[in-house]
Amino acid sequence: MTSSPKAARVPLLPVDEARAAADEAGVPDYMADLSIFQMLLNHPQLARAFNDMLATMLWHGALDPRLRELVIMRIGWLTGCDYEWTQHWRVASGLGVAAEDLLGVRDWRAYTGFGPTERAVLAATDDLVCDGVVSAASWAACEREVSGDRRVLIELVTAIGAWRMVASILQSLQVPLEDGVASWPPDGRSP
Repeated sequence: MTSSPKAARVPLLPVDEARAAADEAGVPDYMADLSIFQMLLNHPQLARAFNDMLATMLWHGALDPRLRELVIMRIGWLTGCDYEWTQHWRVASGLGVAAEDLLGVRDWRAYTGFGPTERAVLAATDDLVCDGVVSAASWAACEREVSGDRRVLIELVTAIGAWRMVASILQSLQVPLEDGVASWPPDGRSP
C-alpha cells in the first residue's frame, strides 16, 4: 500500500523551490526532500522553528533515542498517522531498534519484550495523547525509570507533545507520503 489518495490541503512546493526556501529559512536543504517540509516551507519562519525544535530532540537530545522512537511510533499508531509511523519506522530501524519492538508499540501492554522503562514511557505517551496530561502514576514511573533526570523528564513530555502536534499537522493538512514509499511498514497493517 502506498500513500493516501487524498490531495494535500496545502500544495507541496516542488523540491527545487522547497530547497531554496529551506536555504533562505536556515533549514537543512535535505529536509526539502520530505513532504512535510515541502508543505511547511510555504511558511519558512514556521518551518525553521519547527525544524529547530525537532532537530534539538533528534540530534542533541537527553532522552535515549530508542525510547524517543518508541514514543513516536506509539503516537503514530494511536493517532492513525501513517506518515509519522512510516517515516519513523525508517528512523528507528536506522538506529537499530528491533522490528519486534517497533511492532510491540501497537499493543505494548501485551508485548513481553518491554521492560519497566519502556512501559513507563509508553504509559506516559498514552496518557498525554489520550488525556492531554501525564498521570501521577505514569509520572512517578518515569521519574523512577530515568533516575529523576530533569532534562530527560522535560524532554520526554516535550517529545510526546511535539510529535503529537506533528501527527495533527500531517493529518489535518493531509500531507502525503513521498512517492514510492510504502505505507504502514513492515506489513501494511494500520490501526
